[in-house]
Amino acid sequence: MIDCFSRRLVGWSIADHMRTDLVADALLAAAATRGDLAGAIFHGDHGAQYTSRAYAALCQQLGVTRSMGAVGSSADNALAESFNATLKRETLAGAASWSTPAEARRAVFAWATRYNTRRRHSACGQTSPNDYEARRAPATLPTAA
Repeated sequence: MIDCFSRRLVGWSIADHMRTDLVADALLAAAATRGDLAGAIFHGDHGAQYTSRAYAALCQQLGVTRSMGAVGSSADNALAESFNATLKRETLAGAASWSTPAEARRAVFAWATRYNTRRRHSACGQTSPNDYEARRAPATLPTAA
């Protein structure tokens, strides 16, 4: 799950399948990262995992509105398509595959951590998603007694 404001990867899950529990885990991870997703909009494609009753129920429970692009149009979800291409290009780095599923998970986890904390993004003024968010977080001051 990518926050469109900061391009931060706020929730993700990795598995050897594309079932509903994979995307549900990613959405729950985003909820844990953000604390609350009420009012958020999730935009995805028409994959069975996103159109399932279980995923719809989870979105409703978390206060997330679902949005879906046109069937067969990757341009409707260009941010996710670009993100996935970058992930594949930068984690595979010329290799055809990983030796084990655990090795793949470690590589993706390391990349995701770097993506959020160090990788500069043009939409964030050449700062990392975490830095971009931190600079735009509202300052809060303690209330004087």
